[in-house]
Amino acid sequence: MTTHSAHWPAGTPAWADITVPSLDAARAFYGPLLGWEFEDGGPAAGGYTTATVGGRRVVGLGESPVGEVPEPQWCVYFAADDASAAAARAGVAGGRLVVSPTPIPGMGTMAIVADPTGASFGLWQSAQHTGWDVAGEPGAVAWTEVMSGDQPLSLAFYQHVLELDVMDISADGFVFAVLQRDGLSVAGVGHSDEPAAWTLYFAVADVDAVLEAAVTLGGTVAAAAADSPHGRVARVRGPFGETFAIITPR
Repeated sequence: MTTHSAHWPAGTPAWADITVPSLDAARAFYGPLLGWEFEDGGPAAGGYTTATVGGRRVVGLGESPVGEVPEPQWCVYFAADDASAAAARAGVAGGRLVVSPTPIPGMGTMAIVADPTGASFGLWQSAQHTGWDVAGEPGAVAWTEVMSGDQPLSLAFYQHVLELDVMDISADGFVFAVLQRDGLSVAGVGHSDEPAAWTLYFAVADVDAVLEAAVTLGGTVAAAAADSPHGRVARVRGPFGETFAIITPR
């Protein structure tokens, strides 16, 4: 897709970030792996760094004080016209507020929520910072999905909080639904016996080559490359134990 500089519609994925023990190590891994360049926000941003592709924002990275983030993980943020109202809906639906709606001066308002099955995600009410500038191109996020042990509970939660429609695409041995806005698919909710979590899929030109590069750069293979109806996919474990997926979309 082309550059997107406007606010993302409410309920759709709009941003993602991760807090890691070492920004230098994160840059050394993700930069060559996904073709990212980095813009340091400086002291005013508390060391928060923006990764870009072709000068367009794709994700953010922050550095934690020593010992404060035992298990770094990628967090996806969903656009919200009113972060406080969306956080309130999450509480009513059985979620837990991890970080209350917090204004980021000049940028927007963020909140972090844990859903009823334990998967964490963010809410972003944008101001100057409208979210990522591009999605679906190599180096940018192409898809997000949450897998949990209670898919019906998760699905009902996200449908209520994000005010989205649902299209069930389950089949024998496969429980999965797609969250939609105005007929467009924006995220997935499926069943897994693993601990509930959101997964980011980054688009790449060649999954197999990127997977090999990830190992060379200090990552590991969490799930080998395989073909799917939507493209060739694989899962990677990064240098801090964080997991994410890569996909060459059809």
